[in-house]
Amino acid sequence: MKKYLKPAGLALAAAVLPLSAFAQERLAFGATNAQSAHYAYFAAVAKVVNAASSDYQASVVETGATVDNLKRMDRGQLDIGLITTSALYHANNGIKTFDGKPIGSKLLWAYSLAPQNVVVRQDSDVSSLGELAGKRFGPGQRGSSTEATSQDVLSVFGIEPEWVRGSNGELAAAIKDKRAIGFIKSAVGTKFDALTTDIATFTPVQVLGLDADQTAAVREKLPELSIVDMPGGEMENSGPYTTWGFMIGVSARPDLPDDVAYDIVKAVMEDSIEQATAFPNVKGQNLAELTLQYATSKLHPGAIRYFEETGLTVPDHLK
Repeated sequence: MKKYLKPAGLALAAAVLPLSAFAQERLAFGATNAQSAHYAYFAAVAKVVNAASSDYQASVVETGATVDNLKRMDRGQLDIGLITTSALYHANNGIKTFDGKPIGSKLLWAYSLAPQNVVVRQDSDVSSLGELAGKRFGPGQRGSSTEATSQDVLSVFGIEPEWVRGSNGELAAAIKDKRAIGFIKSAVGTKFDALTTDIATFTPVQVLGLDADQTAAVREKLPELSIVDMPGGEMENSGPYTTWGFMIGVSARPDLPDDVAYDIVKAVMEDSIEQATAFPNVKGQNLAELTLQYATSKLHPGAIRYFEETGLTVPDHLK
């Protein structure tokens, strides 16, 4: 027969249990849709944080990704969330999507570089960005960060293609059927993603890079973007080239305490198994160094503390 504690017994039990048993802090991690590889990454991050400290109970929330996460963090509904470094820059400065409504979310770390490849059919006879003017060309999946960024970049150069809109699948079909000469698509690391590889397998393509003047213009006019040097290769039909990109990363709600941010960053930086298993692109990456190299927004003080404690130098523009 089971014995149950009477109220007095419960009080006695509470008196002898450690305070941490009752002080566990719930954390909500905003990701994206549950079918995305990035959702799996955030599930791994929650697992890492929970395993590192009994003080926290983290769970993943399915969301509408970057912009939705930033707005929810601003309302205090999420503690951390998936972002692109370009969107975070816009939010911090109250521009573009966040025009007049700045959000003070600070970057914790970045985990995946998303270089933007300008890809055209080889038989299009287009060999430079300027020659895209007036051509049927996709800026990236409708509603994506790639689409918005592509339009911003080509606008800086005064280049106006005849934009072809649609999902990534629709744009790929248009390229294969010669209804569009190409599109802009995020790479995975320094390689084509699966969709671009599929196109290139059956339709020879060419990657177009930035020249020196265009690179300087991106640095000056679009400081939220990173300049990325790519190795090129046979599939790209290119030697080394330069393009623009942004990082996919994690930022915090504006009022996340420094010690909580520090604990989360420490747990994530010191994990070498869970994140790589869930999101293979981070395998072998030094996330701290990657963050400091490509970040374009201010870091959270808790993240700065951890990076500096491990001997890294945090640039002044990230403080």
